[in-house]
Amino acid sequence: MRPIIEFCASNLGHGTEQLMNKLEQNLEYDVMEYGCLNNCGQCYLSPFAMVNGEIIEAESPLELEAAIDAKIKELEAWDNLEID
Repeated sequence: MRPIIEFCASNLGHGTEQLMNKLEQNLEYDVMEYGCLNNCGQCYLSPFAMVNGEIIEAESPLELEAAIDAKIKELEAWDNLEID
């Protein structure tokens, strides 16, 4: 299953726009931008995204990228367990 990565347009000021653009280049991901993800408190405080509906946050866009990668690997591991 392709991971769905969602970004809030209001959070792009935290530097997540470049990360979103980078992830959009990966054809194995569904990357979406919304005007609001209804996480205003989180959006105001730090860079974040949602991966398959789960909030992933970090102190910087670089750390957010690593956290998103880790979450996707975790999801892939679960998918492999279900197949076996």
